[in-house]
Amino acid sequence: MTGHNPVTRRRGGEAKLARPLAQLLLFGYHQAMSCMFPVAIFCTLALSGLIRVPFIHRYDLILLVLLAVQYLMYRSGLETLDEIKVIAVFHAIGLMLEIYKVGMGSWSYPEPAFTKLLGVPLYSGFMYASVASYMCQVWRRLRMDMTGWPGLLPSFALGGAIYLNFFTHHFIPDIRWWLTALVVVVFRKTRIVYRVRSSTYRMPLTVAFFLVGFFIWLAENIATFFKAWQYPDQHQAWRLVSFGKISSWFLLVIISVIIVAQLKHVKANRTQ
Repeated sequence: MTGHNPVTRRRGGEAKLARPLAQLLLFGYHQAMSCMFPVAIFCTLALSGLIRVPFIHRYDLILLVLLAVQYLMYRSGLETLDEIKVIAVFHAIGLMLEIYKVGMGSWSYPEPAFTKLLGVPLYSGFMYASVASYMCQVWRRLRMDMTGWPGLLPSFALGGAIYLNFFTHHFIPDIRWWLTALVVVVFRKTRIVYRVRSSTYRMPLTVAFFLVGFFIWLAENIATFFKAWQYPDQHQAWRLVSFGKISSWFLLVIISVIIVAQLKHVKANRTQ
């Protein structure tokens, strides 16, 4: 008879709704905490574009602020030493790509600064490192793992080809769409496994690539709006970044995931 009580049924229905909502809120919390460094970057870009600080160039100020953020995140325990090392690697990878792309006229940093290398402000590497920061943070917070990982050789060969294509497509045909198709083939069996409290969830890795790439493209629009950098068609007036850039970020995210995942795999084997 108790099972037919309307109050009991209502409470049971509320409990069924409450758990998924709690899971979603906790998932959102971990995502937000994992985005602390990217958010710090875009807040710095926005505020430095609106409020000019005297006696220091804007690009130099951004670099100092981001270095301070990284130091505070490490000292507070929000980032580990291993994560700092990964961020440093991605900063170097991103800076090399920036120097090449600016030299080829793909985009520019028009404002003056003392901390510029071949026309590229040193803070720009942090925008690539922020992707690595997010990957490391979310991996740790959601206790992520992967199934169906293709292995060291296929993944790094593909990652190397993707990175190389960012340089070579200025001289030979762009093969990004062939590389994208190859990504689908190589990672067709790979699933991201992540955990929220006691529940385990799975997602195809290629879907995760696209979602992260899309949100980076949204962030890129914000960054160019605040003149963190400018594409050639944005010098006269700001306009939406080409949708084609999503594919570029999609491929760049793959490089980030490949390196982070491989490092996590190596570290896990060492601690076993």
